[in-house]
Amino acid sequence: MSILLLALSVLPVVVLMIYIYRQDKYQKEPVKSLAKAFIGGIIAIPLDILIVGIINRLWVSNTVFYNAFWEAGIPEELSKFLVFMVLIWRDRNFDEYFDGIVYASFIGLGFACVENIMYVFGAASESIGSGVGTSIVRALLSVPAHFLFGVVMGYFLSLAKFDPEKRGRHLISGLLLAMLAHGLFDWMLMVTSVLPVYVGGIIYIVFLWADIKLWRLGLKYINKHQANSQQQAQEALLADTDYQVNQSGTGYNTEYKQIDWNAGDKR
Repeated sequence: MSILLLALSVLPVVVLMIYIYRQDKYQKEPVKSLAKAFIGGIIAIPLDILIVGIINRLWVSNTVFYNAFWEAGIPEELSKFLVFMVLIWRDRNFDEYFDGIVYASFIGLGFACVENIMYVFGAASESIGSGVGTSIVRALLSVPAHFLFGVVMGYFLSLAKFDPEKRGRHLISGLLLAMLAHGLFDWMLMVTSVLPVYVGGIIYIVFLWADIKLWRLGLKYINKHQANSQQQAQEALLADTDYQVNQSGTGYNTEYKQIDWNAGDKR
């Protein structure tokens, strides 16, 4: 049964990693860099615990807002951001727009993987049914949420990487928007349990609407950076000294390694 619970905990993480990897259509990231990002997400957990400990020394509250933002959204996204800046920012493979989304997503999923295992096995200590139920709910909500927070942050981290003049603004925007999305996500889930049923029900409906909007925003950012990466690849092709036009005005130097635009669709 433990193997089943572990599989249920890890499966949504694997599915989302495969999904975002396949969306990277123009220059696949090396496995070692992806593994570094995923492990970085795991490393972010003790960093998050340290940050929460510092926050609790400065200010403690039992409110839902405090729990959602100051014990979850803010420290968790800050820890992921710091891991990205230390492990990924200067990685030579971070060389196109879509890479920021890929690496930030893998960091988020590394974090989510360990967190998911902890929650599922914690619930299973009460009953196997509770563990399975928790794994299903978290597979539909919490794990994809960590993935989407990574997409949002990674979108702006790539803008910061390739637009030095606005780097500070993009870095702050990515961090703050991920914190805000994470905090609101947790707050809307937590607050439903402390309010009257009819009010909690309304907020839960709003939560589902917001979750759909978050997915739409994440897919929008994915599409934008896919287009930006394609433009980068085309510009690099045109700028390369080996790129030549034949006498008829068409064609490429046969020695130039052509870009495989369908690489992400290979099975």
